[in-house]
This record gives sequence, C-alpha cells and structure tokens, in this order.
Amino acid sequence: MSVTTEIRVRYAETDQMNVVYYANYLVWFEVGRVELLRKLGFSYRQLEEEHGCILPVIEATCRYRSPARYDDQILIETSPALLRGPVLKFAYRILRKAEEGAEPTLLAEGETVHVVCDSRMNKKPLPARYAVVLHAMMAEV
Repeated sequence: MSVTTEIRVRYAETDQMNVVYYANYLVWFEVGRVELLRKLGFSYRQLEEEHGCILPVIEATCRYRSPARYDDQILIETSPALLRGPVLKFAYRILRKAEEGAEPTLLAEGETVHVVCDSRMNKKPLPARYAVVLHAMMAEV
C-alpha cells in the first residue's frame, strides 16, 4: 500500500532547460515520507521529541524516466518497503498527473534507506507503535 501526495512543480525547481533539477526528486521523496507518516497519524516531530529518534538517510537512489517541467502536477507515491531492526526503507514513484481518463506518466522511481538512531547517532529500534503500522502497510501489497 502507498500514500499519494500531490504537489505542483514550482519555477524555482527547474533549470534553464525548464526541466526539474534532478536533486529536487530527493526533496520530493522527503515530502512523501513526511506525508506518509502524517496520514498514518504520526509526525517526524513526534518521533524526534517523544521518542528521541531520528532517521538519517544512509542511501538514496533515483531512476529518472521522463522529465518534469514547471507547473506540472506531480503525484508522489510513497510506501514502506522494509523494516528490519533499525533499518527502514521507503520506495517512491513520482508521476505526472494525467488529464482525466488518461494514465499518469512515470517520471522517476527510487528508494531511501534510513537507520533509526538517537541524537548521538546510536542505532535504536523504531518505536513499536510506528513499526506495527508500517508492517501492516507492507502486508497490504
């Protein structure tokens, strides 16, 4: 199961060729990740303040399929892909929203891998209430 977040490409996200600068896709991955947690009833702030957990990115991949351009409506599909011990992986698909009746266009797909840590960068388990919900999402595939 995935959570979909919709955004519109801003002019500042494009280069001189009117194409979205490649690094912005990683920013969109983060937007998707934050919104996934929010739609599950959680927030990064809660994770940090109440549980003392941070989720540093230790690996990020992105495969570009088609360019996004200024003013495109973008769909960010985000899903948890792995939760094993302190390691958490999210998968993403970035699509251009289609006109009614048409299929969206796949623009990019990728993953981020995180390690759940405390503020001193020591590994720790993800709090159980988060883990239960993420495991349930992964089981709904």
